[in-house]
Amino acid sequence: MRKFHELVDKNFESLDLYTAAITRAHGESHPEAFRVRELFVELQRKVRTANKHKPALKEEFIKLREVTDHYKIPHDVCETYAKVYKMLAELDTAYQEK
Repeated sequence: MRKFHELVDKNFESLDLYTAAITRAHGESHPEAFRVRELFVELQRKVRTANKHKPALKEEFIKLREVTDHYKIPHDVCETYAKVYKMLAELDTAYQEK
């Protein structure tokens, strides 16, 4: 869980900005960006309320994997979109580790 919390501290501020940005830049051609944003906001809320304990995020990560096709980066998106998927995949992996 330590790695997960380190990634939260390192990436959540960027993910908050980036997930909002990709909805504006790619929402029309990639409507899944809106769902990614919603799921990230829910992750963020749960992590804050868990206060360094292990938050219950299993369902959110399952949904993120479904929405993103296991974080497969679309061929026609910007670097920011790709970073979002990479950071979320890294968070997902760290969360799954014991």
